[in-house]
Amino acid sequence: MSIETMIFLFTSMLLMGVLATKFSTRLGLPSLVLFLLVGMGMNQFVFFENVEITQLIGIMALIIILFEGGTQTKWSQIKPIIGSASILATFGVLITSAIAGLAAMYILNFSLLEGMLFGAIVGSTDAAAVFSVLGNKNIKRKLTSTLEAESGSNDPMAVFLTVAFIEIIQIPDSSIWTAVGSFFLQMGLGLILGVALGKLTVLIINHIKLDTAGLYPVLALAMASLTYILTDSIGGSGLLAVYVMAVVVGNNDLLYRFTILRFNEGFAWMMQILMFILLGLLVFPGQLLEIFWQGIALSIILMFVARPIAVFLSLVFMKYNLKEQVFVSWAGLKGAVPIVLATYPIIAGIESSQLIFNAVFFVVLISALVQGSSLSWLAEKLKLTGKEKEDLLPSLEIINLGTTDSEIIEVAITEKSPAVDTSLIDLILPDNTLIIGIIREGELITPTGNSVIHMNDTLYVLSHKKSREKAKAVLIGKKKEKKPKVTEA
Repeated sequence: MSIETMIFLFTSMLLMGVLATKFSTRLGLPSLVLFLLVGMGMNQFVFFENVEITQLIGIMALIIILFEGGTQTKWSQIKPIIGSASILATFGVLITSAIAGLAAMYILNFSLLEGMLFGAIVGSTDAAAVFSVLGNKNIKRKLTSTLEAESGSNDPMAVFLTVAFIEIIQIPDSSIWTAVGSFFLQMGLGLILGVALGKLTVLIINHIKLDTAGLYPVLALAMASLTYILTDSIGGSGLLAVYVMAVVVGNNDLLYRFTILRFNEGFAWMMQILMFILLGLLVFPGQLLEIFWQGIALSIILMFVARPIAVFLSLVFMKYNLKEQVFVSWAGLKGAVPIVLATYPIIAGIESSQLIFNAVFFVVLISALVQGSSLSWLAEKLKLTGKEKEDLLPSLEIINLGTTDSEIIEVAITEKSPAVDTSLIDLILPDNTLIIGIIREGELITPTGNSVIHMNDTLYVLSHKKSREKAKAVLIGKKKEKKPKVTEA
């Protein structure tokens, strides 16, 4: 294939992906469905079967998608549900995988280990699918936070089970207890390194002085990739580490936040398009038709049996009512992760690997079509919708000031902020500090001296870098220092 042809194909993939996103919004379908269909359509004209390249691009895309999703996740919103999400991401995945595996053993005439391998691959919900489907819905924050946290942290369980069953199939004498110990090691290292490297990333971004603001998003993504490879190289869960690192970065005071988040959003969309189209290129419609009824049966069991049982058992002691549990059950979307994991048996040379891949692809397609397109409708029927979401940055594009000593910072005003109900003219701000914009209820307000700061306002402040902390202290208050403990003699 010539260079010109490859460039043309790359361009075509991006253009068709963008158009597919536009149509998916109008049709009420998850964009990944159309991306996959575009790939399946293109393979009638382009022969592509490089599973290793697809797996590599898939993992790189997952790193970027998890990083983008994690930086958008607010710790204050997921903190109350972190226990529920953790149980769903571990115990829930295990139950879903076991039920789906037993079903696959009978429906596809697999051995027990092959069936469990299939169950492990489809056991987790997918972050890319969940983030894209829930991103613009007005569903209750508690539920979206639960699903986002679960999907961002359940990949390690699916990866662990997939790799473990491949190893047991290839080496029957492998110890299951060694695999269990490996899982806890992977999870522990992923959490620890994710937090540590997240804090290191914030420190580097806030103190390094680069020649142009456009390099900061590149630096942030490089740190995300470094987090994955460092964690993975010492036996930890790289994907979990990236998500945790991104949550730490997104919830800390960060220079060039707007530039980094907007760059991540665009880059994540590009990687989603490339990943799903490449995955679609590996499948031929004729192969899916050969397992049509088996795929339908497996999809029904996953959607109506395996996932609901896993959710109800996982949340039985949690503060979720029946309607909320039903919704969480239905929101177990499958996406890129199962298809990427389905390439592992192919590369490992498992005998039934092609059948597993086709069955997984079929299940993902049905899940995205049926569950993804009906989430909003189900939330309304169950009366789980909240206030319509508003764009927090409706028309304000922040221009970073490069290598100058001034910067524009974003300050969120809460009920505890000392500046609440204070007019701008009465604020005692540091010299060379100016409030240049106020976002209130989704609208941009031009500030004047008589403008009064309200609770839940977002302020954009032009300030000298050395005056940054003083300005924030005036607007949101100083952090309380911990009092030293006094030990009685």
